[in-house]
This record gives sequence, C-alpha cells and structure tokens, in this order.
Amino acid sequence: MTDNSDTPPPEETPIQRALRLKKAAIDARPKPPRGGRFQREQAAAARSSSKSKPWMTR
Repeated sequence: MTDNSDTPPPEETPIQRALRLKKAAIDARPKPPRGGRFQREQAAAARSSSKSKPWMTR
C-alpha cells in the first residue's frame, strides 16, 4: 500500500500544507454512528434540554 498523502504537491505553501495535513487528520478520526437508536437518542436529548429554557421559545 503506497500512501502519497505526505508528499507535498509542487509549489505548496506552508499554510496549504498545514491545511492539507489538518484535513487528513480530521478524516482519519473515527466517525460517530449514523442513524438508528443512537441518532434518535441524540435528537431526544436535544429536545428535552430545551424544555428547561423557557426563554428560548417564541
């Protein structure tokens, strides 16, 4: 497996290099599960927490 992500493209500025490495690090992080029970629980938690903030309603 050859990974060329560490080889910079020609004429890459230090800022562009830092941004490329930052995006690669973000993409490499584990992603949270999508859909199913986890998503329903997160949505329910977000709704229930707003009930204790009456100033947030219209």
